Amino acid sequence: MAEKKATTKKAATETKETAAKKTTATKKAAAKNVLAINAENIGFKAGDVYQALAAAEKALSISEIAKAAKISSEETLLGLGWLFKEGKLLSTDDNKVVLA
Repeated sequence: MAEKKATTKKAATETKETAAKKTTATKKAAAKNVLAINAENIGFKAGDVYQALAAAEKALSISEIAKAAKISSEETLLGLGWLFKEGKLLSTDDNKVVLA
């Protein structure tokens, strides 16, 4: 009987270690998706948004811009804010954005 208890405790310990490794891996993966909010990064995102709109040559929605620029919606919004502040964009009646 003593051997079965030892085996059960060992299995429980291995399960805890496995769970701890999965948690650590998940935390590392989540850390990669952090958006650095600083003037340099936002400026680069604004450039991505501008290039996507220039290439499209038509009004695009936020999701269309994000897809064309290959950036997230949050990054797209930061870039749009930058470009609106500079007066380089106009909004349309159907919630789309076009170059001014």
